[in-house]
Amino acid sequence: MAHIVILGAGTGGMAAAYELRHKLDKSHEITVINERDYFQFVPSNPWVAVGWRDSEEISFKISPHLQKHNINFIPQAVDTISPENNSLTLANSETVNYDHLLIMTGPKLAFDEVEGSGPNGGHTQSVCSLPHALDSYKNFEQLCEDPGPVIVGAMAGASCFGPAYEYAFILNKELQNRKIRDKVPMTFVTSEPYIGHLGLGGVGDSKSMLESELRAHHIKWICNAKVSKVEEGIMYVDEHNDSGEVIKQHELPFKHSMMLPAFKGVDCVANVPDLCNPRGFVKIDNYQRSMAYNNIWSAGVCIAIAPTEVTPVPTGVPKTGYMIESMVTAIVENLDAVLKGEEPEAQATWNAICLADMGDTGAAFVAIPQIPPRNVSWFKKGKWVHLAKVAFEKYFIRKMKTGNPEPFYEKQLLKMIGIERLK
Repeated sequence: MAHIVILGAGTGGMAAAYELRHKLDKSHEITVINERDYFQFVPSNPWVAVGWRDSEEISFKISPHLQKHNINFIPQAVDTISPENNSLTLANSETVNYDHLLIMTGPKLAFDEVEGSGPNGGHTQSVCSLPHALDSYKNFEQLCEDPGPVIVGAMAGASCFGPAYEYAFILNKELQNRKIRDKVPMTFVTSEPYIGHLGLGGVGDSKSMLESELRAHHIKWICNAKVSKVEEGIMYVDEHNDSGEVIKQHELPFKHSMMLPAFKGVDCVANVPDLCNPRGFVKIDNYQRSMAYNNIWSAGVCIAIAPTEVTPVPTGVPKTGYMIESMVTAIVENLDAVLKGEEPEAQATWNAICLADMGDTGAAFVAIPQIPPRNVSWFKKGKWVHLAKVAFEKYFIRKMKTGNPEPFYEKQLLKMIGIERLK
């Protein structure tokens, strides 16, 4: 019998726990460790930040759902990982031993890299976690009481740009609903080399489509932007040219700002010798296995992926939902093989499907694979995307509650359009 420990209970960790329980012999023990006792559907956080969702609608207690599938759950932060002892030390000083460790922690939010940024003691808001989104909503209500300039975007080194675009358009719509949009000038500030780059070198016609949408919604933008400092009510932004030279320095006033930070690896993972790159992301091989420890596996935002291209201001590569699910399936197949004394063979496709809400419409893209060059690169806009994202929110939360991470009809539908989890 093997003890498999999963560190993290987000999109990857919950799916991995369920898939492992379905795939492996029931004699194997599975334990999920997470610093919070609840699951949160992160893609809905922009809706929370304008009051379109309550926390109860997009989160649920983890333990009861895992217990139904005979999966252990420990709601504790991890202080240290000791690969030489195959053990973890928790924040309450408890020790947990493992035979195989799956690292799916998500990121550490690097607000400290930009002076004055972040929701805790800084001057900008975030939609990266449910508590941050709830705080952002309070700040948004203050904006509505005393309207003024708004800045939305992503800091240098950020890798997940979609939520910034979503929030800008959702915020625009809610301000229109409250009939105060005319009192709120908006600027989109991004480290991307151009609008619609998304950390992916663009997808289909994302550049012209998103530029058109920003113009149509009277949102100005600054690309190749590096935020150097944030003070109360003012953001200092260096704008660069394609050679990386500063061509203009902006001092932008604001009453409300939501800026996505750069990501790093969480401390307990980043501190393990030889496990990670300098940013604290886990280095893996083609089978999602650590390049330093053959009983450590990793998937999701916490893995190391090289940028698609060098950009004047650093940008990272996003790890989208379906891409993460494909990594999880590869790990499950490979771990099953290893436990049977076989060699791992499964490789994730890293295909990307994204639904981005824009208030009353939306944009969808399919990238196969996510990292260019691609076999498929498709980007479309329409009201159907908004409706599809609302439906997907309910569907995905139900998947995480019921423990069926890839229903048969989902698998067959995606297969029909050429999207599969494994190569």
